[in-house]
Amino acid sequence: MRLVVENLAKTYKNGVKAIDHLNLSIGTGMFGLLGPNGAGKSSLMRTIATLQSPDTGSITFDGIDVLKDPMSFRKVLGYLPQSFGVYPKMSAEDLLDYFATLKGVSSKSDRNKIITNVLEITNLYDVRKKHVAGYSGGMKQRFGIAQLLLNNPKLIIVDEPTAGLDPAERHRFLNVLREVGTNSTVIFSTHIVDDVKELCNEMAILNGGRILKHTTPEESTKEIEGRIWTKIVNRDDLEKHESMFNVLSANYNQDNTLNIRVFSDEKPNEEFVNAAPQLDDVYFIALKKDESVKSA
Repeated sequence: MRLVVENLAKTYKNGVKAIDHLNLSIGTGMFGLLGPNGAGKSSLMRTIATLQSPDTGSITFDGIDVLKDPMSFRKVLGYLPQSFGVYPKMSAEDLLDYFATLKGVSSKSDRNKIITNVLEITNLYDVRKKHVAGYSGGMKQRFGIAQLLLNNPKLIIVDEPTAGLDPAERHRFLNVLREVGTNSTVIFSTHIVDDVKELCNEMAILNGGRILKHTTPEESTKEIEGRIWTKIVNRDDLEKHESMFNVLSANYNQDNTLNIRVFSDEKPNEEFVNAAPQLDDVYFIALKKDESVKSA
C-alpha cells in the first residue's frame, strides 16, 4: 500500500498558494507531516481526503485514482479533522452505531461487534453510555479515532490531533494511534515536533505548501551530528548572538539566562559546547534555510 501525490497544487480565491506543486510518496506505518501553522498541512490533508479539489496534480492509493474515483477511496479512508462536531445528546455507543450505519454496516450484530472493538481500542468502553459532548478534549479525540476505525480503513489521516490536549491526554491519544498504525498507512499532521519524534517512522517537513525535507527522525538527526553547539547567554546578548551565529533556538534557564543552540560545521568559538542533535534542530534548520531562500 502506497499513497503517491504528484505535482499537487492548490491556490485559493484570495490568492493564497496553499499547495505548491507538491510530490510525496508514503508507505505503510506512521508518517509525520511536520510544519508551522499556515504551512499548508490542513490544505494537503483536506485535498487527499477528497474534501476539496486541487488545481493540478494526481493522487493514487493502493491502485485507486483518488481524484477520478473518490467513492472507492473513501471506503478505505479514515479521516480525523482538526475539529469536529458531535450530537450533544447522544452517547458514544449510539453515535458510533449511527456512523456505522452511514458507512454501510447494515447488520445490527456486525455493528455491535465493530463498535465494541473500536471502543476497546480507544479505551472508551467504560464511558460508552456517556454523552460525547461531555467528554474531555482527549476523550473526544479518541472518539474521533473510534469513528474513523468503523470501516477498517487502509489509510488514516489525522490533522493536528494533539493541539490543546494536556500531557496525560496527549500520551493516551498517541498510544491509541500507535496501536492502530501498525497495519495501516497513517498520516499524522502536526506542528508539535515531539509528536513526530515519539510516534513516526517516517516524516516530512512542510512549509509554504512545499516539502522541504523527506526523511526519518533517526536519519535526520544523524545528518547533523557534530554540528549542533550550545552556549548560555544573557537575555540582552541574544540579538548579538543571532547576528553572529546561526541560532536555531533559545530556551530560558531558571536564572533567566538563555541556552542557545547553534548550527555550525565547526565550533563557533571556545565558549560553545557540542550538543547531541534533536529533531527540533532538524526542523528549525529546514525552516531557516527555507526563509533565507525566500528572502534571497
